[in-house]
Amino acid sequence: MPRQALLGRLLEARRQRCVVIQGPAGSAKTSTMIALRQAMLTLDFDVAWLSLVPEDDDLTSFFSGLLASLASVDPAIVREAELLVGRGSDGRAVEHWVITLVRGIGRRKRELVLMLDDVHHIGNARILEALRWLLDYAPPQLHVVLASRRALPVSLARLRAQGLATELDREDLRFSAEESERFLREQLGDVAKRDAQVVHELTDGWAAGLQLFAIDLKTRKDAVFTPATVRDAETFAHYFEREVLERLAPDNLLLLTRAALCEQFCAPLCAHLMRYTGADGDVAARLGRLEGDNLFITQTGVGQGSETWYRLHPLLREVLQRRITGLPDEQRRALHAAAWEWLSARGYVDEAVHQAVLADNAHAAADLVEGCAHDLLARGELGQLAGLMRRLPPAQVGARFDLRVIMAYLQMYAGETDALTQSIQQIASRNERPDPRQRYALALLRGGLALQRDDTDSVVALLPELQRIPPGADDFTHAGRSNILSWMFILRGEYEQARKVLEEGALHGGAPRGVLLGRCMSGMTHAAEGQVLLAERVFCDVLAEAEKQGPAYVGIACMAAALLGEALYELNDVDAAFRLLEERIDVLERVSIPDTVLRALVALASAHWFAGRRLEAYDCLERLEDYAKAHGVDRLLANALCLRSRWLLDEGSLDEAETALLRCEALAARYDGAVRSTAWEIQVCADLARICMCLHLNDFDGAMARLKPLRAISEAGGRWCRVARLRMQMSIAEKGRHNDKAAREHLVEALRLGHRLGLMRSLLDELGECRQILNALPLEEGFDPVLAFHAQRLIDAGQATAPVESQTAATHVPFLSLSERENEVLGLLALALPNKKIARVMDVSLDTVKWHLKNIYRKLDVSGRDGAVARMREAGAGKPLPHSQMPTSTATPQG
Repeated sequence: MPRQALLGRLLEARRQRCVVIQGPAGSAKTSTMIALRQAMLTLDFDVAWLSLVPEDDDLTSFFSGLLASLASVDPAIVREAELLVGRGSDGRAVEHWVITLVRGIGRRKRELVLMLDDVHHIGNARILEALRWLLDYAPPQLHVVLASRRALPVSLARLRAQGLATELDREDLRFSAEESERFLREQLGDVAKRDAQVVHELTDGWAAGLQLFAIDLKTRKDAVFTPATVRDAETFAHYFEREVLERLAPDNLLLLTRAALCEQFCAPLCAHLMRYTGADGDVAARLGRLEGDNLFITQTGVGQGSETWYRLHPLLREVLQRRITGLPDEQRRALHAAAWEWLSARGYVDEAVHQAVLADNAHAAADLVEGCAHDLLARGELGQLAGLMRRLPPAQVGARFDLRVIMAYLQMYAGETDALTQSIQQIASRNERPDPRQRYALALLRGGLALQRDDTDSVVALLPELQRIPPGADDFTHAGRSNILSWMFILRGEYEQARKVLEEGALHGGAPRGVLLGRCMSGMTHAAEGQVLLAERVFCDVLAEAEKQGPAYVGIACMAAALLGEALYELNDVDAAFRLLEERIDVLERVSIPDTVLRALVALASAHWFAGRRLEAYDCLERLEDYAKAHGVDRLLANALCLRSRWLLDEGSLDEAETALLRCEALAARYDGAVRSTAWEIQVCADLARICMCLHLNDFDGAMARLKPLRAISEAGGRWCRVARLRMQMSIAEKGRHNDKAAREHLVEALRLGHRLGLMRSLLDELGECRQILNALPLEEGFDPVLAFHAQRLIDAGQATAPVESQTAATHVPFLSLSERENEVLGLLALALPNKKIARVMDVSLDTVKWHLKNIYRKLDVSGRDGAVARMREAGAGKPLPHSQMPTSTATPQG
């Protein structure tokens, strides 16, 4: 029924950040939101809707539902955020998820209304924190409408003070006497004004009470109704029991009571619960009539087999569930058991597990989860699997080997290495005599942990056990074995062995996801050998296929993107590498193994450096160092220190470069004697950093003393890309030693390798300012024309100007377009503080700083730190504007 006065108030608030509709059960909150939704659509707003249920008080379930509702408006909004669901549940992970979602919303300029109904079902602190961040960081075009029975546990004080919040309560939702009369006339046709007034007084304008009396009067025809007061859920329940349910036909009452067992129901499910064999049609007809009588039943859609699904009004379901609770325990358990049997047989696993637990049959619930767990893992459906595991009693999980293993896998995919280590120890201690299958499952978990810790030596130690795969192993086991062993062989330089393992895994077929991951790993073997052109084609294909498949393939997509970005940078398509990685790096860092994070951040940092964005390049290195320390992965830290030392030398900061070098060498000293492993790569980083220092200081003998053994072991390990770079460095060193013949030999050999492998940036980056040594080669008489052509390509690429950030300042820096918080960030930016230090100074999270920076870059129309600082300095502003000059508009989020 249209309520123009109420709707008018809501429409006046349509551009505010948050609207709250709070009132008791049955006070027409949902109906009011539906009316508002229709009006907003008419005004050309986009609207996303999510009705919450008790089961949504779970982080993964809530996020999945929220993303699904937003995706119904535009899938592009949630493309990045949906990749993070189920991966981490700490505060930083949740805030990062919200910021990723807000960025997706912000990229879309249309007005968007997000409606969340029944928010009172949410009590999870992490979800409430996410809601708070969503309101804090919301872009101007996002408007959130929340409906709840209780006061929101999220503070709106700041939004209220800014005039960005509107709140409606029970008094606002109450029907006026005129509205009550109009409602009753619409329901009953003709009603005496006095009767309408009496009903209004009895219900105090409470919508559910009005509806209940309307049904009652319609059923009684002209009989006098009981003058009972029905103004809240409790009196509603008593009245409904006494005046409505008791007058229903017994079969209809039984039907509604059985239906109340489940959140949603259909005719075949109800017939099964009532033990009506072959009576689906009769039950469907009765449900249709009950819906037609407005008996608090609503259609929710069409499911499998084209059956219509319904749900009961929450108040009616509460009344009927009291009847179920009052049944003898054995009868109640039997009903829940019948529900889970029917739901399980038709693939509704989530609800089936819930019903099995309610039937006090945790064993059956665990059987259901075990039955689908490996399939869900193989398909990458981590969110659904985590939700199923949370439904099980902890004792049931702890009592079953397979469920403990599944929990460990979920910890692995979430990057929770400490929890994974503890789980592996507990599983091993509780199984003193594991059978071959259990032993192999533990070996795979230990291999996965080694992969998360970037530890090839631990995989080598597991090799004898991992080679003995038990008979009858499933596809998931074969795929896990292939991934772990191929990664280990690649990093040890044993590429043929890696490809052999991948081929063995492919023979077992498996899920498409496993096949695609195998293709990505195969491409990685070619990239590691330096066959960049071949690897690039593989990664392009894998990335395109993985992104078509959605969130379940996020890990593969991120791995392919990191490897492709690395390849594109090498092929001198630096801008393409930057665009590919910049938009994915946040998600990639969250969901990927350390090796993938290393490749992505080094390639992105190098792309920034090449383009002259020095601050952004150092930010990437700091981000890599922070990740390495947080995850205890020294190879990543060594790579960051090596690259930092090299860049500092390029800038002439010798002392700082020496400091970074010494840190790298101290790290390498812990792994003295390591060979053909990730630990050995740490020593390589230290050697490369020391070689660069020697060349910078013209210590050519010292450089050659390190270059020769490093080149020999790199050749033995098939690291041909590195060999080409070392050859270039040897050419520079020999030139410095006035050994021109040897210098030319090394240069030609580097060119030969570079041409064969398609290398560009490896050679150019090593030559640096010494690129002139290439100039004479193409002009030499009798010089190999193919190598001469490759040399000319390098000369041309070296002479091409790197992309330069726009330095043209506007006549006036638009500081007034920035919020106070953003001006504060800009001032700290001008001091060349890295993001992490800005976060410390402002006492906010790192993600919050990044979010403010994105806003600053957009508003100042620059692409990064250097551009923003240049704008500030060219305008003559050495510090943020004082508060007195801040804008009065509050449209910009103050996170």
